[in-house]
Amino acid sequence: MAAGRLAIAGQDAETLARRHGTPLFLYDRARFGENARRFQAAFRAAGLPVRLRFALKANPSPEVLEVFRGLGPAASPDSVGIDACSPGEVLRALECGWEPAEISYTGTNVSERDLDVLLEHGIHLNLDGISQVERYGRRAPGTRMGLRIDPATGAGYNAHLEYSGTRPTKFGIGLERFDEALAAVARHRLVVDTIHFHAGSGWLAGGLEAFERALGPAAEAVERARAAGHPIAEVNVGGGLGAPARDDEQPVDLDAYAAAVTRHLAPLGVVVSAEPGDYLTKDAGILLGEVVSVEERRGVTFVGLDLGWNVNCSYFIYEFAQELVVCRAPDAPRTEIVTIAGHINEASDVFAEDYPMAPVEEGDIVALLNAGGYHQAMSSTHCLRPMAGAVFLDR
Repeated sequence: MAAGRLAIAGQDAETLARRHGTPLFLYDRARFGENARRFQAAFRAAGLPVRLRFALKANPSPEVLEVFRGLGPAASPDSVGIDACSPGEVLRALECGWEPAEISYTGTNVSERDLDVLLEHGIHLNLDGISQVERYGRRAPGTRMGLRIDPATGAGYNAHLEYSGTRPTKFGIGLERFDEALAAVARHRLVVDTIHFHAGSGWLAGGLEAFERALGPAAEAVERARAAGHPIAEVNVGGGLGAPARDDEQPVDLDAYAAAVTRHLAPLGVVVSAEPGDYLTKDAGILLGEVVSVEERRGVTFVGLDLGWNVNCSYFIYEFAQELVVCRAPDAPRTEIVTIAGHINEASDVFAEDYPMAPVEEGDIVALLNAGGYHQAMSSTHCLRPMAGAVFLDR
């Protein structure tokens, strides 16, 4: 805040909204780098330097990628690589200055067309199914690759965002079929050098214990692959660390997270890699919108904004809590209970229900916090509503 008003990167948020129009994303570019440095520092303090890669899908804007690319040259301890999950993301990373060796590809249901691009550029793949191993092996026999396992335990912001657990998931190879995967690897003379897993997305402090449970199966996969003659050099622990949206949500203790990874994986003598998206991006951006209606319907006050889930799908898809503030008075007492809705012609286009909020009027500018990742990147033109503008700010 500045003078009691919402500010970002030292600039008044409402002034920028009036200047550029709404909906509008505002980014504090320095924050992306600060988050990366904090993540790296936690692992250095634990005695286990991490190979950090940015989950590009969180925010593929070139202005954001420029920050991560500038944190260190290729192969340096300070560098940040790229986690990609589509050929388009690989091409974006190459365009923005990353070398192929700095890019790790972990996709699902990889097609022949995907392989055309990935193999042309020499990208390392982590494969998440036995059929995928067979497809890749037919195209690139004798090459090095990774296996993504399903650790049968997951962590997420909610159950919907747990990528593993008791129910079957489309991601990864279960350890009960790991020998079959190694047999497919052998048929194509492939060399497994990486074990990968991803427990889930958006998990906060309460999810650390669940995440740690996934490290045991990963260590088992390393031992079994090594017993089969594969030189496992890296364990990729995925991403998924979230960023709190509200005061009642607690962040992941990075030191405790790094310590857990160290306990399980340091004895294996592997390089540890991680590929967060949320953690590196969420608190580096906000989304501004204008209040266009305040209306009571059957005892419920609806606050209508000039943006919809086409630019903010965070609640619609992921059920992430939303925190909104009035730019002119972000600390104003929250004396009203409202439902905040968008302008998309769908009943589910709401951002918060039974939500305590300061009084607002038509014309007010409000800010959705924690909008730096998985918002602009997932925008669409549903209902032919335009996507939001974006301003990238340097302090």
